[in-house]
Amino acid sequence: MFVNRVSELELLEKRYASGKAEFFVLYGRRRVGKTELLARFCEGKRSIFFVSDLGSEISLRTALSAAVNTTLFGPNQMNAVYSTWEDLLNALTQAAQSERLVVVLDEFPYLVTAHPPLSTILQRVWDQTLKNSQIMLILCGSYIGMMEETVLGYQAPLYGRRTAQYLLEPLQFKDARLFYPSFPLEDQVRAYAVYGGTPAYLHTIQSQQSLKNNILDGILTRGSFLYDEVRFVLQQELREPRNYFAILQAIAAGKTRLNEIKQATGIEGATAYLDTLQQLHLVERLVPVTETQPQKSRRGIYRLKDQYLRFWFRYVHPNRSQLERGASQTILENQVLSEIDHFASLTFEEICQQFFWQAGLSGKLPFVPANIANWWNAHEEIDLIVLGEKDAILVECKWTSKPVGIDMLAELERKAQLVKPELGDRQIRFALCSRSGFTPQLIKDVEQRTDVMLLDLQDIVGSEIS
Repeated sequence: MFVNRVSELELLEKRYASGKAEFFVLYGRRRVGKTELLARFCEGKRSIFFVSDLGSEISLRTALSAAVNTTLFGPNQMNAVYSTWEDLLNALTQAAQSERLVVVLDEFPYLVTAHPPLSTILQRVWDQTLKNSQIMLILCGSYIGMMEETVLGYQAPLYGRRTAQYLLEPLQFKDARLFYPSFPLEDQVRAYAVYGGTPAYLHTIQSQQSLKNNILDGILTRGSFLYDEVRFVLQQELREPRNYFAILQAIAAGKTRLNEIKQATGIEGATAYLDTLQQLHLVERLVPVTETQPQKSRRGIYRLKDQYLRFWFRYVHPNRSQLERGASQTILENQVLSEIDHFASLTFEEICQQFFWQAGLSGKLPFVPANIANWWNAHEEIDLIVLGEKDAILVECKWTSKPVGIDMLAELERKAQLVKPELGDRQIRFALCSRSGFTPQLIKDVEQRTDVMLLDLQDIVGSEIS
């Protein structure tokens, strides 16, 4: 199942149609769908698609030679192995002299690991000949840190050669929910809280089964694909997994400030580890939306960026000993199901944030947002503030089983007075987002006002998927 990625395909097609040499860099986390995207893009095009692995330099050069020869000369027509990487790249130059040729080097960091001079060789051949051909070279990789260091970084040999780059992110909720169309709306939100937007994880969902059974069989059961997935990915990405695991588990347990993380883990050099986790897009540092210098803010907190990462570190990793002994049903009933709505409340905020971005950029709000994020001080917080140049919408997101009443609007209006000095002369509006709707009294009161939006689950999530 290939979902969305419309804007990404459009970007690739635009570069394909440019009529000049293109050097495109696509990178992102594992399982996010990079290979599937590029395979879809290459359909019907003259292309060489090569996926690297952990082989030796000669084995990789042999395999790539075969892929090049098959495209250029047909299957079984030429079995020669190019003796050097320069020869191989020059063959691509000749093949792309007068006709567009797409060359995808997937998992490019594996090639560089096997033959470190490759980046310099590619840079030299690009400068000498490839840049004047009709090639569309696409370098793709999952090691985000290494891709940035090897290809995008200022010190990298290939720095400045790329004509475009794109960080492929997980799917947003509106696309992720297409993987479980038969779930009720509330379970669609809960499913996004559990699985997030990583396509490989979403593919494991059996939509004809309940969310509860999917979690039991597909996550908590030893031997299932997702049971050890996070451990596998982190061991691939990180050289010292132990300390990273400790930091990620501390954040998942609610230790969000730097000092709290240091105390929970006993790691004094936690800042360096957190920086790496941010580079890998596993952790994000958040500051109040009104901060004018986010990097210097002392109000920053850390949060796991990926929903499944949060779930795994909250329910799988800490309970591993019990799960190994077959206690999946017990963990499901006593921990997961009893806390699922509390766990999903943060994700509901994120879904509301995505909703306001989409509404603002499509002209369905009175202004185009410049930023949408949380706000807090020492004692109070506001779930979201939709910040514009001259306007602001203060938003509360309630994932509760009770309808939201007038007390919640009054509370939001009180908080508005606290944040007002940081909003300047912006016009303030309000929005209440509720899983369970609103009381008749609140609906009646809001009818007389033009500065309040009431959004229920149907408004935010959309209608049932047919």
